Formats: sequence, structure tokens, C-alpha cells
Amino acid sequence: MAKVVFTSGFARRYTGGVREFEVEAKNLRGVLKAMDALFPGLGAHLEEETTVAINGEYHETGYFQPVPPGAEVFFIPRIEGG
Repeated sequence: MAKVVFTSGFARRYTGGVREFEVEAKNLRGVLKAMDALFPGLGAHLEEETTVAINGEYHETGYFQPVPPGAEVFFIPRIEGG
């Protein structure tokens, strides 16, 4: 199991304010699919709008990034600039 965590603003917008979830996944694709199963369409928003930190290390939202058992997967809204 992995713990998925969202910022409060993202949670208000997409999960009815719930910020933390426990999901069964071996990689980031599994996390995205699990969250999409709970909230249809959320997986696409996560891919497009967030950066992810797995156990405190930042990663691009890559499908095959491993998620070890007990990991914390934190989705952070992307900051874009020009």
C-alpha cells in the first residue's frame, strides 16, 4: 500500500476535500489508475497538472516510476512560468 497525498486546494477541486488515500500500486501508473478508479478523470488531471514526489524525491509524472510498499506519493500542482 502507498499513501497518496494532495494539497488542500487540489483536494477541494477534485476529491471533495479528502487529502489522503491508501492505494495498492507498484508504480506511478498504478497510483494514477487507482485514483482514476476512485474519481473518474482524476488520472488525467494528475498527469497534466502536477509534479510528484515519492518519499520526498521529485519526479516527472512517469508511468513506470517505482512506488515501494509504504511509500508516500505527494502530488504537487505544477508551477509554470515563462
